[in-house]
This record gives sequence, C-alpha cells and structure tokens, in this order.
Amino acid sequence: MAIKQSLVPQSVYRRQLAARMKELREATGLTLAEVAEQLEVNASSLSRIENGERGISPVLARALLDCYGVEDTARRDDVLDLMRADKEQQKPWWRKYSTVLTATRYDGYLALEAGAAAISSYQPMLVPGLLQTEDYARAVITQMRMDLGPRQVEDLVKVRMERQRSRIGGDHPAKLWAILDEAVLRRTVGSPATMREQLGKLIEAGEQPHITVQLLPFSLGAHPGLYGPYVILSFPDHTPDLVWLENPKNSVYLESPTDVENYREIFDQLRACGLSPAQTRTRITQILEELPQ
Repeated sequence: MAIKQSLVPQSVYRRQLAARMKELREATGLTLAEVAEQLEVNASSLSRIENGERGISPVLARALLDCYGVEDTARRDDVLDLMRADKEQQKPWWRKYSTVLTATRYDGYLALEAGAAAISSYQPMLVPGLLQTEDYARAVITQMRMDLGPRQVEDLVKVRMERQRSRIGGDHPAKLWAILDEAVLRRTVGSPATMREQLGKLIEAGEQPHITVQLLPFSLGAHPGLYGPYVILSFPDHTPDLVWLENPKNSVYLESPTDVENYREIFDQLRACGLSPAQTRTRITQILEELPQ
C-alpha cells in the first residue's frame, strides 16, 4: 500500500506542478542527473520538486523551462501560475492555529481539502467535521483531545466552523457526499440538546443541492465500511484523487491509483446499500423525535 507520511501533504497546486515538471523533463528524455548537471543544481532537490515535497523558485522554474525547450508562452505561464498559486497556498487561514493542528497532521488535510472540488466522506462513528454544529464539535474535540486546554479546544472549534464556511458555504462550494452509520446518530455526544441541534443540521444540510447525506441503518448488518472511516478528495484539472485516513498521531494519505480505486469501490458499495437521501432525512427525523426533551 502506498502511504505518504510527510508532515504536510502537498497542496493541489503543488501536486499539479510536480506532475507537470516531471512530464516536461521526461518528454526531453533527460534524467534528473543530466538536468542537475546542466543547471548546476542538486539532483535530490529536483527529485523533491517532482515528488511534490518542495516548491520551486521563479528563477529555477524558468531555468528548467529553458532546459526543457518550452518556448510556448502559454505553457510557460501555466507552470509559473501553478508555482505562484502553490506559494500563495502556503499562507492559509489556518496557519494561526498551527500549534493545535500539527499533532495529527490536520493542517496537511486542510491544505488538501482547500483545493478539492468534491469530498466523499464515510463515517461510522462521528458526524463529519464539515457537518458538525459548534456544540457537537466542542464535545467531540474535548473528549478526543484530552491533551488540550479549553482555549485550544475553542481554537479547533473555530477551525471546524471556518472549514464549513470556506468549503461548503459561499458561491462556489465543494460537493460533499457524506455516508454515516446509524450509530453516529444514536450515540449521544454532549447532551440530548446538542444532538437535537446536530440532527437538525444534518436534515438541513441534506436539502442543499451540493450536499448528499446517506445513512447505513442498523438493519443492514455487516457491510464493506466496517474497516473504518476515510475521506476521498477529488480535485479539478485532472489532478489525481487521494484518500485521507486520520489517526491520533500519524494521519496518512494514499494516492496510488490502486489504493484510491479500492476505497472508491467501497464508497460506491456503501452508496448502493444505504438509505436514499430522502429515506435518510425521514430516519434522521424519526431519531430526532425519539430524543428526550
């Protein structure tokens, strides 16, 4: 299984830039060592650029384009635009919260999510962060991150709410398809009042055109999602999809086509066996009405 474990996974622009530079070099038939020798730079630095592990300066970008014989203005501008976009994304809104994000590589996930056009989330235990209310998020973070103080918890709640505004709010939201196990709705997080508000938010979210919410009922029994939660991020401009697996201390992402396709197949199977969006809203309403007042 191809697992990437860099502290902060590349932005979508970094991934595009890396693929473009490798494609241009290979089209010339030059090896990394040959390019490094011509430009008098370190071959390992060029390798890291093509792997998306580091960015690229304007001077080196132009030198590489010259080396690869790229004279077309539009093609050169395309590469330079990707370079500038990648540099700009290294100054994200969540940087001020970095002290509470880096422990689980959450900042790396945010960098990837920020560039995603579509997000497919499967959660057997919790409401996905993009659909959580403030009180639900606060209760979850308080119990899952017992190493944090009250102020740090509030910082993470703010991050979660800003994610919602930036990714599924506004004029150009990402498409979100969330599949939840019924256990998510039956588990009381916080208090009954917190759950009533949370279930109400799920119903409202499922009525938005760019958000789909599906439920896997208890009656389904065993199903392909019992391996655990995951998120598939899909990007524009033919950038390959990737899978994010969150863990307490070493969250990772998978980007090999085989791995991504495997998780995509599981997601499609869950979509097929879950309740329809309309049935899901009905079931959530029923569970909401069963909660104590």
